[in-house]
Amino acid sequence: MHNIYHHLLDIRQKGSLLALATVTRTIGSTPQKPGSSALFDLKGLVAGTVGGGVLEGEVQQIAQRAIRLKESGYYPFKLDGEISHGDGAICGGQAGILIDASPEDHVVVFESVKQSMINRTPGILVTIVTVNTDRGTCIQRFWLTGIENQTIPFLNDPVISGEVQRLLSAGKPGDYRELDVSPTGDEHKDMVLLEAIFPPPHLVIAGAGHIGRALSHIGKLLDFEITVIDDRPEYANPANLPDADHILVMDIGSAMEQLEKSPDTFVVILTRGHKDDARALKACIGADMAYIGMIGSKRKITQMQKDFLEHGWAAPEEWDLIHAPVGLDIRSVSVQEIAISIAAQLILVKNSNKPA
Repeated sequence: MHNIYHHLLDIRQKGSLLALATVTRTIGSTPQKPGSSALFDLKGLVAGTVGGGVLEGEVQQIAQRAIRLKESGYYPFKLDGEISHGDGAICGGQAGILIDASPEDHVVVFESVKQSMINRTPGILVTIVTVNTDRGTCIQRFWLTGIENQTIPFLNDPVISGEVQRLLSAGKPGDYRELDVSPTGDEHKDMVLLEAIFPPPHLVIAGAGHIGRALSHIGKLLDFEITVIDDRPEYANPANLPDADHILVMDIGSAMEQLEKSPDTFVVILTRGHKDDARALKACIGADMAYIGMIGSKRKITQMQKDFLEHGWAAPEEWDLIHAPVGLDIRSVSVQEIAISIAAQLILVKNSNKPA
């Protein structure tokens, strides 16, 4: 559940002085898109990225100087022969990067972001930047989960409020906008940055056996919020599932019935028996979820399909939405390979369902 602001809060607790660098605009070919962020301390990069390679090296130097001087700034980069990335290839594009030398000033806002993600509430991080003032670059941040009764500067502008509303209602994770609101002829540059932050997709794993444990680990690397359910405490515990955000030790069928289901919920059924598989699956049929997958041999799946259709537990079109046998066919044999095949299918479905 960690985005860059969670990392900032975690690292700050250790007493490190930090600078937050964010790509706010790009033109042409660039190694990262707007909204990409990185945290730097006086030793170097600690989380995230703004593109790697020479560009990130230069940003790191500026960020470390900003930390020492406590001076934020907005910096344009031309990615030509002097700025290249990773393998040395020249991008040829341009990027604008905001460096916040005092992100600790906005801890209350970042805590609000974190709490909203825990509550699975999307929102918009509004950053107002004024460049070239007598005090250098001034940065204000606000967290919005709606626009009613808001007194944020510039939000009365119909263009900005309309963009905020659009991002809240129809946006997707990672949507980022830089809006220039500088008055004509003003020597100062005013920008409003809008970043859509959504809760991570929720991966629910029914079954804490070897494959469930491996999938929990891979799912965490893929930035899913992980819930694992099993009625065996010797399996459903933090020692066996160190990557799980939530562990439920209870009857799998009952837990699946009580599970809050939403369009960003991904369910993978990996229980130890046909009976538990069927109960978990029954609780998911007809729910508006992103993905339902179930492990099993072709023979087992065929028999279960027959049972579900004959008993009216699922309509044919509902059964067709189930990924069973679960996972992409990569000729997987080992536990780890099976977990990777399932994770690959989760990625395929997740990215195919993203709004255009």
